[in-house]
Amino acid sequence: MGLEMLSTDFEAERKKHEPVLELPEQVVLPGHRALFLSESVEGLDDGAHFLDTLTSEEWAKLRAHGRRLAFATRQAIFTQGDRHGGIFIIESGKVHVFYTAPSGREITLAYWTVGHFIGGPEMTGGGTHIWSGEALSECRMLFIPANALKKLVVELPTFALCLLQGLAAKGRCYSAMAQMLGTRSVIERLAQFLMNLGNLHGVRDGRAIVINAKVTHDQIAAMVGSTRQWVTMMMKRFQKEGLVTVTPRHIRIERPHALKEMVSKRTAG
Repeated sequence: MGLEMLSTDFEAERKKHEPVLELPEQVVLPGHRALFLSESVEGLDDGAHFLDTLTSEEWAKLRAHGRRLAFATRQAIFTQGDRHGGIFIIESGKVHVFYTAPSGREITLAYWTVGHFIGGPEMTGGGTHIWSGEALSECRMLFIPANALKKLVVELPTFALCLLQGLAAKGRCYSAMAQMLGTRSVIERLAQFLMNLGNLHGVRDGRAIVINAKVTHDQIAAMVGSTRQWVTMMMKRFQKEGLVTVTPRHIRIERPHALKEMVSKRTAG
């Protein structure tokens, strides 16, 4: 028996006796926090707390001016090009917000979770939605019509300040996305997004990190501004280079430091 065969047999036997990594229930993107294209995972959920300073009386007044709405999974909440009528505050569920180009190609702007508001950047009606929002799961929303929003801003100064903070959080989100799209190559954006997923949903397995989240190549492509075919090609390349292992259930980052260095070196260059 040759040395190569002995080595292969030894490796197979070693893997048999390795402890099996026990993973918690797999997360469905985005998880419990908002998610958008960014250089880090810091500040992803800043906008979820924009109404925290309201008193119970102010909350009661806000709810009295709003309407409770429910949306089924995959149901459109608002559609690009439709007339704007107000904003939606997410009380439960998750929302995918995306822009559709004339060619039909979509790019993900963000995944929003409980506490965030959607339906901007128009706030007081009169314009049209410049992107679309779709429920990723069953959602409950507090819809604040444009006319009511104008009235609340005048009558509740605290709410007006909260709204400014919420808009600032949205501005930081889309600024982070614009910076990534404008200053990073698509391969850098892919590497960074995988690192972010590892930081958010990763489970350590020795030196490797298992991304314990359901994520498709279509979702990755829409997030980094590419195509599913390109993402599939690059994931095969990363796998060949020993950076990741892709299975039907997980993406496993085999060499997290190498992936991080790829982004750092390209940025420095």
